[in-house]
Amino acid sequence: MKVLVTGGGGQLATRLMALRPNGLEAVTLTHTELDIADQHGVAAVLDRLQPAIVINAAGYTDVDRAEAEHGMARLANALGPRHLAMAAARRGMRLIHVSTDFVFDGAASSPYKPGHPVNPLSEYGRSKALGEAEVREALGEAALILRTAWLYSAQGKNFLGTMLRLMRERGEVAVVADQIGTPTSVASLAAALWRAVAVPGFSGTHHYTDGGVASRYDFAVAIAEEASALGLLEGPVRVRPIRTGQYPTTAHRPAYSVLDNSSTVAALGLELGLEPRHWRAALRDEMRMISHA
Repeated sequence: MKVLVTGGGGQLATRLMALRPNGLEAVTLTHTELDIADQHGVAAVLDRLQPAIVINAAGYTDVDRAEAEHGMARLANALGPRHLAMAAARRGMRLIHVSTDFVFDGAASSPYKPGHPVNPLSEYGRSKALGEAEVREALGEAALILRTAWLYSAQGKNFLGTMLRLMRERGEVAVVADQIGTPTSVASLAAALWRAVAVPGFSGTHHYTDGGVASRYDFAVAIAEEASALGLLEGPVRVRPIRTGQYPTTAHRPAYSVLDNSSTVAALGLELGLEPRHWRAALRDEMRMISHA
């Protein structure tokens, strides 16, 4: 069985390729090699490679810049998934589309279930919600959408890398303490995606994150503690909690975006030994990768 992973060079596609199961053929293409917003290019690539499954790990992920570049965000996050889904439907291929907690407004007080109505606050969130709708329209009940949240890795541009850089440069960071979610390692998400590949009948909209709950501040404190223990910081670092209003950003972010994983765990049999790790344990593994690099 052959799997095509879009978004080559990105943090998720890179880890998917590193963790691909033995005996499974997988290929990843960069944006230069496959622009998913190019309908004819998508069709040509699928005809040439003939994958059984496409994992869409491509997308426009700069949340703040999307407020000004909403056209570009929608090309990558809505039109691109539409082209992939339509091409996959015509060829009898499975599509696994990765989405985000930013489709929700953050007004809930308990974990979001997959069927909760979407109400994005930002252009990024709106583009991802549109992408989900396009995939469902093209593939119907065969559509598989997996939402995740607060994704980070030892490589690439993400919260972990930004915090480490600022801690080294300044010795102090101020981080919002009133945005709540679940930091999720790309390794954890990649493992769940490969498990989804192995379950032919798995479809619908589902959630997958690491276990536990944290604020952005909690996440930053954990990064500082783990980095100090691994010798990644030269001296002590102060992490100062602030409120969202004290750190204005171009895009509005959900205040609460904890996702309910239960349908995914049940459908994929993750309770048999691959249940979500606590986010702190996953973070420790990623930071060990940095220390060994």
